[in-house]
Amino acid sequence: MTESNDTTPRKLVHTARIGVRWRDMDLNRHVNNVVYFRYFEQARIEWFDLAVNAWRDRSHGIVIANAYCNFLQPLAYPATIEVPLLVGPPGRSSFTFYYEIHPEGSRSTKYADGYTRVVWIDRRTGRSAPLPDHLRALLA
Repeated sequence: MTESNDTTPRKLVHTARIGVRWRDMDLNRHVNNVVYFRYFEQARIEWFDLAVNAWRDRSHGIVIANAYCNFLQPLAYPATIEVPLLVGPPGRSSFTFYYEIHPEGSRSTKYADGYTRVVWIDRRTGRSAPLPDHLRALLA
């Protein structure tokens, strides 16, 4: 499955605005492929910091089960990007974040899209745990 062809229902929960840094580029003078996953991470962590209290108590959190990025166009410094963060329907202990990377203020160009499947875990046991009701409500 490629993200661009996925028709899973999604809900926009946050948009991160991120400045592309000179150090994000590689020898070809475009953003290195690994950095796209950092942009995804930034959007995800911003949302968790704003919305999920259980995240702060350090007893529970997420681990990445898988991650995918579809690189559509080169991105280069200088730029400011927007990373819309969308969520899919929750499972028992997991859900999927969906991402897009656009120039700030424009959705007509898309540099990349992708997703991460995350699993809610009990950090004390290291095992998956049911999503808390307040998180499930945010994802519904």
